[in-house]
Amino acid sequence: MKEFELKYGCNPNQKPARIFLRSGKELPIEILSGRPGYINFLDAFNGWQLVKELKEALGMPAATSFKHVSPTSAAVGTVLPDTLKKACFVDDIPGLDQSPLACAYARARGTDRMCSFGDWVSLSDVCDETTARLIAREVSDGVIAPGYTPEALEILRAKRKGNYNIVRIDPSYVPEEVETKEVFGITFEQGRNNLRMNGELLNNIVTEKKMLPESAKRDLIIALITLKYTQSNSVCYAVDGQAIGVGAGQQSRIHCTRLAGDKADIWHLRQHPKVLNLPFREDLKRPDRDNVIDRYISEEWEDILADGVWQNSFTVRPEPLSKEEKTQYLAGISGVALGSDAFFPFSDNIDRAKKSGVSYIAEPGGSIRDDAVIDACNAYGMTMAFTGIRLFHH
Repeated sequence: MKEFELKYGCNPNQKPARIFLRSGKELPIEILSGRPGYINFLDAFNGWQLVKELKEALGMPAATSFKHVSPTSAAVGTVLPDTLKKACFVDDIPGLDQSPLACAYARARGTDRMCSFGDWVSLSDVCDETTARLIAREVSDGVIAPGYTPEALEILRAKRKGNYNIVRIDPSYVPEEVETKEVFGITFEQGRNNLRMNGELLNNIVTEKKMLPESAKRDLIIALITLKYTQSNSVCYAVDGQAIGVGAGQQSRIHCTRLAGDKADIWHLRQHPKVLNLPFREDLKRPDRDNVIDRYISEEWEDILADGVWQNSFTVRPEPLSKEEKTQYLAGISGVALGSDAFFPFSDNIDRAKKSGVSYIAEPGGSIRDDAVIDACNAYGMTMAFTGIRLFHH
């Protein structure tokens, strides 16, 4: 297949639309089910690059959940603790621990379930049956992977009455070194971003504290690779082998840091005992539970716990999660890694990061206020490495 005609471009009025290689060669994909659209393929190809690079960097199966050309999360295949399984709604999946790829997707899909609604899934490895069962029960637009087991393909082909988008990509495909795009009829050309993220980028530790355990290196690499495929400006919090908060596309870096930090806080609070034990009605669907949890954690909790309203979601009225309880719970969090796609221009970013349990930071450095940022890290006992590389993505 040398080209694939799309129904339309970004919007229904943008026709004609297609994907093809300028070289005239065969496309490196096979569409096994459905008819992916323009934005679907943008998510698929960005997500595939992300998980392929994570797998190469860390040697572990990886998965990402993409929405509107930015990842909601990315993760590698480490076993989920029981509390996280429950928070991610995967505690009922048999054989989950035996499938590293399924663990990776459970983490990626479960991190920011509000934003992952209707996601595009990218998998670094051949999709197995357990991973397919996870994908099959979520609201999702499609999946790209280097292959599918017969059992997995049968499960996924049954989704959306046989119209679920399933794409197989040739894992050996390497794009041209120079890439182009057009804006307003004008062609832009640049060298493809082939920079590989590895532990050597973290050697220039500029803070008084030099300790950087292997788990933190892994999480910083996950954060940096995630940022490489996230719309800039962008900041990413990561811990335990997964991105837990992605702030994308903000004009101000502090707004990126706040947005990503707020998402990381929600991820932590979803594991609070009060949240894990919410008495949901059995007939309440999973997306509705996500919406209720999001409001329960927020300052809008009264909207769902009011008399005559709580009965729509719960069997009994739960006690609110107070501001004091949330603050106390989050105060006990530490060991979180933070990556930034460009330097922090002010130390207020470090102040915000501290509130979400950040202990390790990787950023390019190069600001005229680097000293103030380093001083803030020293005051909080953080370890910070200057990578010397910027990761803008547009």
